[in-house]
Amino acid sequence: MFDELFERPHALMRQRSAPLVEERVRYLRHLAREGMSRRTLRVAAIYLLVVCERLDLGGRSGEMIDETEVEEEAAAWAARPTRSRREGRPSGRRRFRQHATEWLRFLGRLQEASKPLAPCADLIAEYAKYMTGERGLSPHTVAYRCVTLEDFLGRVAATKDSLREITLTEIDRVLLEKVTKCGYARVSVQTYASTLRSFLRFAETRGWSPSGHAMAIKSPRVFPLERLPVGPSWDEVRQLLATTEGDASTDIRDRAILLLLSVYGLRNGEVVHLRLEDFDWDQSLLLVRRGKTRSAQKYPLTRPVGDAVLRYLREVRQRSVHREVFLTLRAPFRPLRSGLWRIVARRLRALDVSLPHHGPHALRHACATRLLAQGLSLKEIGDHLGHRQPDTTRIYAKVDLAGLRRVGDFDLGGLL
Repeated sequence: MFDELFERPHALMRQRSAPLVEERVRYLRHLAREGMSRRTLRVAAIYLLVVCERLDLGGRSGEMIDETEVEEEAAAWAARPTRSRREGRPSGRRRFRQHATEWLRFLGRLQEASKPLAPCADLIAEYAKYMTGERGLSPHTVAYRCVTLEDFLGRVAATKDSLREITLTEIDRVLLEKVTKCGYARVSVQTYASTLRSFLRFAETRGWSPSGHAMAIKSPRVFPLERLPVGPSWDEVRQLLATTEGDASTDIRDRAILLLLSVYGLRNGEVVHLRLEDFDWDQSLLLVRRGKTRSAQKYPLTRPVGDAVLRYLREVRQRSVHREVFLTLRAPFRPLRSGLWRIVARRLRALDVSLPHHGPHALRHACATRLLAQGLSLKEIGDHLGHRQPDTTRIYAKVDLAGLRRVGDFDLGGLL
């Protein structure tokens, strides 16, 4: 491994004679499989020597190293006197800490600082088991509700003993802060209150909180179908796709993503979690795993979408141990997570399209509106989008302005 990275005999001898040769080689090969370039691997190899020396890893075989010690040595490394002050800059400290932390974690020798437990963490964990086992809620919903409860219980400084002492006044104060300080919309506050109501109902059955609190929680009134789903028009979607007509790696990857979002109306997470085996190229089928309903749905793989994905796989996607289809373009090559929102928003904003939101969900609305304009029924549109409840799709009836105009122009036979 060292022969591939270093040419000078002195550098090779230093790498081979330093302690933990096998551990360093194993980690460098791991980085190479992640797609690191030769230059990046060479820098990593140099830093591994520094980390090994500063932390005396060779003389502390198997001993756990805590994050505080890593931070102290990183500061000492950055502050050391050198002829060139490049490593004395904050970047030297950051690089030392990064390489040391990731290598020690890879070796299983990093003693990470334990995160403080959230208030009533045991109660939240029991509630999460109830939501998963008895309610059958999706992992996404369970995770969201747990985060919401951690936020609420942290704001009221609750403990298991004091959970019974939480008053409705405190609950109302937290909900009001969500509007006045956090800028929550009414629908977000309603969802927050709904989570509290569900948890307190569960807590009442366990005897953790007094009865009646759950039913007494008041949340903002949100009228059904009061807001129209807003997305770009299909002509604007075509303009969006036209921005990806290039040979750059970014354009090739983004085109495949945008087509999946706009043609199939997929959610952000459904695209992120697409795996290589979800594309059946022989049968021209696409398998989508629904995050909310935890079900799977097959679609016919259209030619434009299939060609765009295939081009990305052949020309752009690097070899990786990850099975997710869409990876980052820079090493280490990892599945896209929050980056998908930035990809869509950057291109939509560049078109100067007037929208309340510029994320992937806007293209889901565009897909539904286009299907409605083509004459598909709300049932067919709901099936295409993976809606579990018909009411979820019903809001798109308000978008069908042409149909509403036909109703408005209905001949009343001289009654008026």
